[in-house]
Amino acid sequence: MSGKTINIVKRIIDIFMSVLLLFLTAYQVTGESAHEWLGISMTALLVIHNFLNRKWYKAIFKGKYSPYREAVTAINIFLLVSIALTALSGMAMSNHAVPFMYGIIDVMTARKLHLAMSYWSFIFIGMHIGMHIKAMTAKMSGAPKLIFGTVLALISAAGLWFFAKSGIVNYIFFRTHFAFLDYDTAKPFIILKNLAMLLFWVQAGIITAAVTQKNQKN
Repeated sequence: MSGKTINIVKRIIDIFMSVLLLFLTAYQVTGESAHEWLGISMTALLVIHNFLNRKWYKAIFKGKYSPYREAVTAINIFLLVSIALTALSGMAMSNHAVPFMYGIIDVMTARKLHLAMSYWSFIFIGMHIGMHIKAMTAKMSGAPKLIFGTVLALISAAGLWFFAKSGIVNYIFFRTHFAFLDYDTAKPFIILKNLAMLLFWVQAGIITAAVTQKNQKN
């Protein structure tokens, strides 16, 4: 495949993974069986994503590290670890997609690990997108770029509020072992709420990129 084709495939996979992520963090919308199969699909896409970006791994010990590169590398490594633990712990509780892997980790331990690591993955995926958004929006300028930035900032502010109210902080630090699932809220709003929270972490990634690149120039 040509470089252009590979980039198109990467973008398509990134879009699918982003959509899957919104539904994976909405268990009350999908139910157990669909949640498991979505998780398997996400894992498969992540394997393909990493394969298509394998040059990054080959260059990890090469060249100098600027503050921006250090931040990107740290986020990528934390993301890789959290996703691997999310997938492993999820399979250890599987009743539908891969039931033969049930119990490979103590189920109670897997439950705690899965809850925490799935939200760490959510955070790091958002930051990962934010760290690279400049390249994704390189062709935008003027009013469209200003509108995009303004809308993103407003939605991410709402996302911060939802994140603070959702109790996720307790999940990621193992303070709570069972997630609170809101079955009263309309399903489309749950997805939109997840999107707002994801965009907050995208905004955090954008800010991290801007700060580290500024330090790089200085």
